[in-house]
Amino acid sequence: MSCVLRPLAASVLALGLSVPVSALASCGATFCSVNTSSAFMHAGLAGATRLDLRFEFIDQRHAMHGDDNVSVGEIPRHHDEKRTLNRNLLLTLERDVAPEWTLGMTLPLVDRDHQHVHNHHHGDEVHHIPASWDFRELGDVRLKARHELLPGREQGIGVSVGVKLPTGRSDVKNSDGEEAERSLQPGSGTTDVLLGAHWRRELAGGSTAFASLAAELATAEHDDYRPGHRTHLDLGWVKPMTDRLSIPVQLNVAFKARDRGAEAEPEDTGSTMVALSPGINWQMSPHWQLYAYYQRPIYQHVNGVQLTPRWSAVLGATVAF
Repeated sequence: MSCVLRPLAASVLALGLSVPVSALASCGATFCSVNTSSAFMHAGLAGATRLDLRFEFIDQRHAMHGDDNVSVGEIPRHHDEKRTLNRNLLLTLERDVAPEWTLGMTLPLVDRDHQHVHNHHHGDEVHHIPASWDFRELGDVRLKARHELLPGREQGIGVSVGVKLPTGRSDVKNSDGEEAERSLQPGSGTTDVLLGAHWRRELAGGSTAFASLAAELATAEHDDYRPGHRTHLDLGWVKPMTDRLSIPVQLNVAFKARDRGAEAEPEDTGSTMVALSPGINWQMSPHWQLYAYYQRPIYQHVNGVQLTPRWSAVLGATVAF
């Protein structure tokens, strides 16, 4: 969530209004945890309404067991995950409705290609049956309200509250009529509560430090599935290079609890990830800003066997009017 934006010191933090939810699942379905929300972006953009379009690329093709890398099929499972390629588009619209209040909505388009091998046991024989899913579907809509408790140029503190609605499909099938695992689906089928807090402070030399804490809490099950609660901690620093160019660096910590329910895979869900995310922000005009981030995990721990990325990338643009 938070992105960087100011002519001299772009800084973003917060548990913004985009979808910074990064969760390693058994089949590798994920959103990137780079924080590119528009909290405090209005300091550098002219206009009380902002439209942000963000593209994510996350290629999860490396299997892990706990802290260790493993090969496909090394640890016996009902099916062996091979690869999940995520190419997500996140469209966020938000409006400053009062000096300290901002309302926002995020709509994700999930483009996901997943491959695994089903291990079918027939007597003493094991048949390895490949299966794949390739879909482009709208995901779950997020609505948020952000309130600045201590608005100011040199320092800011705020909180946000919101809800994730079950608008995305949770019954996508492949060409063989086989329904994808619930953690792979574009929608969870659950209504989740979104909570967060953020802090920002300008430092000597024009740089900015920021921090944000966000949580996503599923309120109930849907069709015997309840996604694990998620928590995100983001720490960042932004260095202005010119009036338009700034260099942000983020440390993103993402924790996901195990999924629950008869349709879940608790043994192979839940994870902890710590990632370093350097980026670049360019303010083209008082109304336009471009940003790009490269995210590299520096620590990953998964429950059971899960697919993980070696790197991820985010590209985005924000327009204010």
